[in-house]
Amino acid sequence: MTGTSTEAVVGLTRTLAETEWRERAERHALRVDALVGDHLRRRSAGERHPVEDFLFTYYNLKPSQLRRWHPGAGAVLLGEGARERLSERFYTELSGGVGLDVPAFLTARPVLDFVERLLSSVAERPAHLGCFGLHEWAMAYRTEEVRHGQVPLRLGHEGTDRVVESHRIQCSHFDAFRFFTEPARPLNTLQPTRERQAELDQPGCLHANMDLYKWAYKLTPAVPSELVADCFGLSKEIRVLDMRASPYDLRDWGYEPVRIETAEGKAAYMEYQRDFAERGAVLRERVLAVCRELRAAA
Repeated sequence: MTGTSTEAVVGLTRTLAETEWRERAERHALRVDALVGDHLRRRSAGERHPVEDFLFTYYNLKPSQLRRWHPGAGAVLLGEGARERLSERFYTELSGGVGLDVPAFLTARPVLDFVERLLSSVAERPAHLGCFGLHEWAMAYRTEEVRHGQVPLRLGHEGTDRVVESHRIQCSHFDAFRFFTEPARPLNTLQPTRERQAELDQPGCLHANMDLYKWAYKLTPAVPSELVADCFGLSKEIRVLDMRASPYDLRDWGYEPVRIETAEGKAAYMEYQRDFAERGAVLRERVLAVCRELRAAA
């Protein structure tokens, strides 16, 4: 193998010189360090965080795994250093270099069909705005055992219940709905299930856009790590809005509330939601492009 070629595109094959792919790997690691550094410091100190911990508990990719750079399917790494990748799962010798063994990956990770079907279905729908993040309120409805017990409820228990009862709850995302309290479930206009996820998910949903990170890392190492990090960055931003619009008072943590119980708060929430829907659409198409490339390579 040589390390003198620059990146070239031949069909689905992209060759990367060793200097280039090492630079990309270093840039990626530095970027991820900046994204997860605060979390790692808190974890070392045994501190919990009501907003950011979700990104490492609900989503099960470890920071070290997020930091590890992969070029993605269709890339061939040149140079002697590329041979180190042969000890990693799914890497094999290809065209004078090292790259992903696509058939082996697809055999071991039969998630491609689901991810492609789900994201394609969501991409075809218009964004529905105006749910106002009431899923978090429904998770705290008529219960003393709220999910973030270390954080006070901004309006108290009775005020939280009144907000739920005075609004139309229209959550379409199963992985939010499944955490509703039992009294809140009948109040939702939909009854989402895992089986109906591709039918109900829509591009305005905060959680559907956050989950782009999950689907990207589920297809790792076939998805370029830069794309996984892009999805993580968006998910991190959305999580902040999710909790700012929640019933919890997070001002001691540095988060000003988006008061969705007011007209001004609703308007602000919808603007954030619209922006995330537009940015999520771009990332969704990039993940779908990887799905199509995998299918073509197979």
